[in-house]
Amino acid sequence: MLKVAVIGLGEISKIHLPVIEESKNAELVAVCDIDETLKDTVPGVPFYTDYHEMLANETLDCVHICLPHHLHYPATKACVEHGVHVLQEKPLARNAEEGMNLVDLEDQYKDVKICICFQNRLNETFVKLKEIVDSGEFGKVTGLKGLVTWFRPKSYYDEKPWRGIMRQAGGGVMINQSIHTLDLMQLIGGEIDTIRGSIDNLFDYGYEVEDTAAANIQFKNGATGLFFATVTNATNSSVEFQVILEKGKLTIKDSILTKTNEDGTKERIIEDSKLPGSKFYYGASHSMLINHFYSCIEKDSQDYIHVKDAQTSMEMISAIRRSSEIKKTINMEVYK
Repeated sequence: MLKVAVIGLGEISKIHLPVIEESKNAELVAVCDIDETLKDTVPGVPFYTDYHEMLANETLDCVHICLPHHLHYPATKACVEHGVHVLQEKPLARNAEEGMNLVDLEDQYKDVKICICFQNRLNETFVKLKEIVDSGEFGKVTGLKGLVTWFRPKSYYDEKPWRGIMRQAGGGVMINQSIHTLDLMQLIGGEIDTIRGSIDNLFDYGYEVEDTAAANIQFKNGATGLFFATVTNATNSSVEFQVILEKGKLTIKDSILTKTNEDGTKERIIEDSKLPGSKFYYGASHSMLINHFYSCIEKDSQDYIHVKDAQTSMEMISAIRRSSEIKKTINMEVYK
């Protein structure tokens, strides 16, 4: 039985905590948050306001890090230096440079596992889509499209001001709402050659981070990617992820994977499981990822989402931001 703790009792911890409590492989032995009013979040479980104190006092196998972005690296570093495995929420870091610090940390502590929470990789729709693409049945990938059109009111940033501060959040819609889409695009498209991007603010909220981003992504295999994300939509619409192949088209929308054949006929293939009572866009794959990581710890397996796997999305975000600043195409070789 793994002894598990959670650092950060904000919104995303509400997804992690029930999974831990229901797991047959884990026991929640401590929680930590600087907000003392959250002390009774998990009755009967020791509560700390300082994770350094928690790491010193508790015997732990794994820590879930559910903190604001600027705290991901220092908290992960502290856990790893104590020999404790880490399941860290996305994003990996605030930018590609800080992401490399985590890559170096992973290389330095090879016996400690750091899993990054890109749970959408485990969605049934994406698993099946990748299986079809990898089979080669419909030819090579020629294009990809990733669309995220959500809404965030000003109160979203007012209630937790770190979300709108660049040095704490590392960005807005790209790093917070649509990083999963960027991750899936690079998984299917492969190594990226160049990115031309543009970011802006369509709402006058007065915060530093972008609310809208677009990019043209050129992959080394010749495929072209279109990425567009905004939190200025009227509502939270379904994410759309589309892969154009030589002999057909695969589309994930409304959590359903459909295949469009060369003759224009459409076929429904599979639908994602849903987590009852949660936001529709969270899906049910957090549970799969968490329990799979526990299994990797117990079996000493390397079959989880490593820091180096998550670094590509940080490089994409940094490239889009830099491209928008200088109004030029970015060659991704600069990150190698």
